Parts: sequence; C-alpha cells; structure tokens
Amino acid sequence: MKLFEEHGFHPRTDLGQNFLIDLNLIDYVVDHADLSSDDVVLEIGAGTGSMTAQLALGAAAVVSVEVDANMHGLARAAIAPFENVTLLHCDALKNKNHFSPTVLEAIQRALDADPKRRLKLVANLPYSIATPVVSNLVATDLPWARMILTIQYELGLRMGAKPRSSHYGSLSVWLQSQCHVKLLRKLGPTVFWPRPQVNSAIMQITPHKSAAAKIVDREFFHDYVRRLFHQRRKLLRSVLVGMYRKQVSKPEIDELLAAAGLEDTVRAEEMSVQAHVALANRLHAAIHGTVNV
Repeated sequence: MKLFEEHGFHPRTDLGQNFLIDLNLIDYVVDHADLSSDDVVLEIGAGTGSMTAQLALGAAAVVSVEVDANMHGLARAAIAPFENVTLLHCDALKNKNHFSPTVLEAIQRALDADPKRRLKLVANLPYSIATPVVSNLVATDLPWARMILTIQYELGLRMGAKPRSSHYGSLSVWLQSQCHVKLLRKLGPTVFWPRPQVNSAIMQITPHKSAAAKIVDREFFHDYVRRLFHQRRKLLRSVLVGMYRKQVSKPEIDELLAAAGLEDTVRAEEMSVQAHVALANRLHAAIHGTVNV
C-alpha cells in the first residue's frame, strides 16, 4: 500500500486487481511451485513484481505478464537484478479461447533453451481471466508440469466438483479428464489489498497423463464439453441431437447412448468425467469413422 501511495497509484477494479499482501502466503505459493533449474515459470499478473523476483531465484526462466502500465513499471524495477525474467506488457489472452501469440512466443523461446525444460504456471490470477487461462493452458501442447494458482474460492470448487453437485460443469470435466486438481488452502479477504468481497483459494493442478491418454481427440472433446454444459439440466439425448444434428441421426444417438450404458433420461451434470470421455470418443468415432480406444 505504501508503494502505491508513493507513486500515486490506485488499484484498478476493471482489471480485478487484488494484491496478495501476506508475505507468508507468497512464500507458500512459491514453495508449492517446487521450482528447479529445469523450470520455466509463467506468471500472469506480475503486480509489483515481488513474487516475480522470488520465482526468478528458483527457476531457469520466468515469463511474467502485466497488462497495467503502472504495475508493469513497478515490476520492471523489482526484477531489474534478474537476467532470467522476461516481463511482458500485454494482455495474456488473445481472446477467451487462445493465449496471446506474444506470450506463447516468449514461453517457447524460454523452453527451447534446454530440452529438459518444462513449464509451470504460478500466479495470483485476476478472477476475470482465471478460467480461460487455466482451460487454455490445458488445451495446449506445452510441456506444463504444475499450476499453483490463487483464484476465487468458488472457481476452485468448480474445478474439483463431482457429478450431481451445484459446482459441477464443463470446467470440472475438462480439467479432471486430464489433471489432478487439489485445493491447497482457502483464503479470506483480509490477506488481499484491496479486500475482495469473496473468499479465495490456492489451487494445485498437475497433469494426469494416463487419464488424458484416453481422450481420442482433445479439441473435439473440449468442444463437446463446452457446448453440452450450456444446457446441463436438459436431458442428454435432446442436447446431443441438437448439437450433432448435421452429423449424427437420432437413431444413431440412441445407439450410442445404449452402447455407453446411459439411460435416455440422464443429464450431463449427472455423468462422471470418465463417462463423458467415453461418450465423446464414441461420438467422434461415429462422426469421423475412427476406431474407439
């Protein structure tokens, strides 16, 4: 807060700026990143650069992104002693479904420096972009190994939600189909400045490679999940008939559901992650004439 007063800056609510001010929690986040000399860290929301500097001490390289010009200036001063930090002044996302090419290029340059390098996302994510950032990283082919994130608590519940719960949705299925999701710690508003009106959580997300290998076509599956859960409470059969009316007939949908052991009265929100993967694979095979795995 003192740093802001000295520069005459004010947090921007339009960017969802809530700064983690508990130094012990910043240490906690960095410790759980488990950094090594093989790690490239992506940080989105550099803020004042205090966590960026800590990440630079343990990682091979840090790519930190800050969209706010004032914060970018503060962060640039904080990371001046470190030659392994690339600080970008841009939006991390090109749109809700894609990272900015500038960010992807910086990450790839850092990874290309050594074939052993892997990517970790460590960030106090602005609430408004947390879902697309996490979802899009999982969708890439980047060699990511871990995410340690401070996000809105309710979003953390959605990430780890189980079928038939109010938080279970497309994000739950997409992440759990390919990742281990763990809520490390719940945070109250007092550890941030300005104080948000909601609780937050520190989340750990790691790859679940054996589960991901069961998905025949990840792009197809991602599309299936997003579209299906737009109508999560409708009967699955009617939603699928509408989604794939140009590719699959109603009798074929009925055959697919029967082959998957699903009743025609089931809803998407009632199905397990594994059931969604299996059904999406069957649909993919029906549409593209491929063999299921």
